[in-house]
Amino acid sequence: MALVEIFHVVAAERTVATAAAIKEGMVVSLNSSGQVIQQSVTNPVPYGLAGDTKSSTASAMPGIASGWQNRVSDYFDETKASAKMTVYHSGGEFATDMFAANVASAAVATTLYAIDGYLDTVTTQTSVPVALLLKVPSTYPAGAAMSGVPGVDINGDQALGSAERPTAPVYAEIKLLI
Repeated sequence: MALVEIFHVVAAERTVATAAAIKEGMVVSLNSSGQVIQQSVTNPVPYGLAGDTKSSTASAMPGIASGWQNRVSDYFDETKASAKMTVYHSGGEFATDMFAANVASAAVATTLYAIDGYLDTVTTQTSVPVALLLKVPSTYPAGAAMSGVPGVDINGDQALGSAERPTAPVYAEIKLLI
């Protein structure tokens, strides 16, 4: 449940649907009111990647234990104060653990689509390309350590954990196409 912003182009701020449950790094769509919701068969057109988490049960910050939270009063909901969510779109490069199992066996330069908010190699819910796979899933960082701050590298950082994949914390690096 994490997204590492390597480089981003647009970090939009959009109102999030009240009933939405979205993990950071998921592919999101807009509902008929223009609010952010998880991409799904009901709302298949992808808008971007969630930069925040709206949850009542766990944090989705990269490498953080799921029980950790920013502010006690927010109860894991990073959108609580403003009712808005950061959504990355219009390009950029990211590392994420929000992908289907078949992405692990995909080749570099494979086009990825979205199924229920997760990056996938198949077009079951949408034929809109969401991302291009730049690096197959592996521990993050691999080799030279990266901080996750766009444009800034820090050598010696430890690899990130993953609440989404606790037994094998791996991240796919992607180029966002939407």
